[in-house]
Amino acid sequence: MNLSMEQQNAVKHLDGPALVLAVPGAGKTTVLIHRTANLILNHKINPKRILSITFSKASARDMKSRFDSFFGSTSIPIEFSTIHSFCFSLIREYAYINKIKYTLIEGEKEELNKFNLIKKIYLDINHQYITEEKLESLLNAIGYIKNMMITVDEFLKNNKTDIENLKTIYNTYEKHKRDNNLIDFDDMLTLSLEILTENKHILNNYRSKYDFLQVDEGQDTSKVQMEIIKLISKPKDNLFIVADDDQSIYGFRGAYPKGLLNFNNIYPKGKLFFMEDNYRSSQNIVSVCNEFIKKNKLRYNKNIKTYNKFIEPINIVKVNSISQQYKYIIDDLKDRELSKCCILYRNNLSSIGLIEFFERNQIPFYMRDIKVKFFNHWLIQDIINFIIFSGDTSNMNIYENIYYKKRGYISKKQINYAKTLNYNLSVFDRIMDFPGLSNFYKSTLMDLKLDFKKLSKLSPPEAIRFIEYDLEYERYLKENSMRFGYTYDSLKTILYYLKLIANNTENLNELLNRLRYLDNLCRSSPNTKNSVTLSTVHSAKGLEFDRVYMIDLVDGDFPSSSSVDASEKGKYELIEEERRLFYVGMSRAKHHLSLITPHNIGDKSVSPSRFLLELQNKKA
Repeated sequence: MNLSMEQQNAVKHLDGPALVLAVPGAGKTTVLIHRTANLILNHKINPKRILSITFSKASARDMKSRFDSFFGSTSIPIEFSTIHSFCFSLIREYAYINKIKYTLIEGEKEELNKFNLIKKIYLDINHQYITEEKLESLLNAIGYIKNMMITVDEFLKNNKTDIENLKTIYNTYEKHKRDNNLIDFDDMLTLSLEILTENKHILNNYRSKYDFLQVDEGQDTSKVQMEIIKLISKPKDNLFIVADDDQSIYGFRGAYPKGLLNFNNIYPKGKLFFMEDNYRSSQNIVSVCNEFIKKNKLRYNKNIKTYNKFIEPINIVKVNSISQQYKYIIDDLKDRELSKCCILYRNNLSSIGLIEFFERNQIPFYMRDIKVKFFNHWLIQDIINFIIFSGDTSNMNIYENIYYKKRGYISKKQINYAKTLNYNLSVFDRIMDFPGLSNFYKSTLMDLKLDFKKLSKLSPPEAIRFIEYDLEYERYLKENSMRFGYTYDSLKTILYYLKLIANNTENLNELLNRLRYLDNLCRSSPNTKNSVTLSTVHSAKGLEFDRVYMIDLVDGDFPSSSSVDASEKGKYELIEEERRLFYVGMSRAKHHLSLITPHNIGDKSVSPSRFLLELQNKKA
C-alpha cells in the first residue's frame, strides 16, 4: 500500500513518545497498523513486546483483520486489545497472587448484575423504582466520576443531576462492591490503576513485558485510562498515540481530550505528527468542515485538506415539518444505492418517525443503535393506559396509575375507599359513594366519567389529543418534566412521534400492534446490501458513506440547550463538544451532504441549529 509522506513520517517513528494528530479520513488506523509492521519486520521487535490498545472490541477485531490482510496472519502473532481487556487480565493476575475471587457484574442476563444491584439500592434509598432514563443517567454519572478520577462531591458541584440522593447511592454501590469483591467495567480501570500504583512487583512486571505501547483513538481515552497507559510506558516512554482532538465526542463517558492538549507538557521531548490530508470527502465538504471546526478554541491548530475534486455544494434544507423532512429524504433516495446512504441524528428519538415513514414506504433500513427507549417509555404507557381505561372504567389497577395525571383532584384516600366496593362498578361510581362529597365534586366526577366514555369512541390520534388537552395530561407533563429528568419540550416530542404513528391506525389494537412491530423492526433490522443506515452521530464515528443526511438540526437539540446555557455563562467545554459532534457527522460524507432543519415539531415552532446558521454563508 502506498503511504503519503505524512503517513510515512509517523510510521517510521521508533523511540520516545509521539502523538499523531490526524483529521477525519486521514488513515489513522492504517498508520498504526503499518507502524506495527515496521517495528516487527524492519526493527525485529518481538510482537509480544508491543501492546496495542484500541477503543472497542469491534475496533480491535478490525485492526487485527486489516493487519492480517496486509501482512499475513500466520507468521506474525500480533494482538490488538481493548483497555478493559488488558486491565481485566492484570486484575486476574493480581487476584491469583492474592487468592481473591472477583466477580464481574456486567452481564445483563446474569441474576447478579450491576443493573439489578443499582435498581435495588435506588429503591432502598429513594423508596421508588428507578425509570430506565434515570438508570442510564445514574450509570453515566458513576462512570464519569470514576473515569475522571474525581469525588462524587466534585461531580455534584459542577454538574446538574436529576438523581435524588446520588451521593448516598454512589457510596452504597461502591461499598457493596468492595465488601463482596464485585467489579464493573469502570472498576476494571480504577482497580488496575490502584494495583499498578501500590504493587511495584506487578508494575515492574508489566513495564518489562512491553517495549512499545500504541494507542488508537486516543481522543476517546478517559483520564484514568491515560494514567494507566502513562504508568506502564515508563521509564522507556515508547508511547505512540494516534488521535484527533476534534473528534473527541464522549465527554459524558469521561473522555479527556485535555490529556492530548497537554501532551508536550507531559512529554517535553515528545514528537507531534500532523496528518491533515483527507482521502474520504469532496473538496466541498472538506473546506466547510475545516472552517467550521476552527471556531473551537480548545484544539490543536490543524487544517483539514484534500486533493479530491469539488463535486457539489453541501445542501442546507429548510422544511416546514418533520413529515416534509422525511418526504425530502425519501424522494432523494429514489434510485440510489441505499447501502451507501446514511441518515444521522443527535438523539435516538429522531429514528422513530424515520422508521415509521420508511416502513410505510417500503424502504429497507439498518439501525446501528438498537436500544431505543421510545416503545417502553412511561409516557407511551400512560397514553395507552388512558385509552384502555376508557374501555373499562372499572379497572382500578390501571386507574391507580393515571388518576393523578389528569384534571380533577382525586385523593389516595378516595382510591383506597373505592377499592373496598364492588369492583364491577365504574371507579367514578364507587368514588361518588365516598362520605361527605359535595354536589359540585360529584358533578366533576360525572363529567370525568362522560369524558372517558367519549374517549373510548375516538380514533387513536383523536384520543391522544383528547388526553393531552381535554384531560389536561399536558399540564401534568409541564409540571413534572424536570422531576423526571426531562425538558417539557422533549416530552412533547415523544408525544409528537406517538401521534405520528397513531395517524395511520384506526383503533387501540392497531396502535399497539404497530408499536410492537416497529419495536421489533428496531431490534432486528438487517444490515443488507440494500439498506439505508440510520444512526446517531456517536455510533457513526469511524464510518463513511457516499451520501449523508443529518436531520432534526434544531437549536436546543443540536447543540443541546444545556451546552448553550453553559456557554452563555462562559463555560465552553460542552458547546465545543457539540461542535465536534456536528463535525464528526458532516465528515462521514464522501460526496453528498444534506443538513436538514424543520420549522415546526408538531404544533411547536423551532429555530434552526446555530451551527446551520454559521454554515449558511460558508457553503463551498
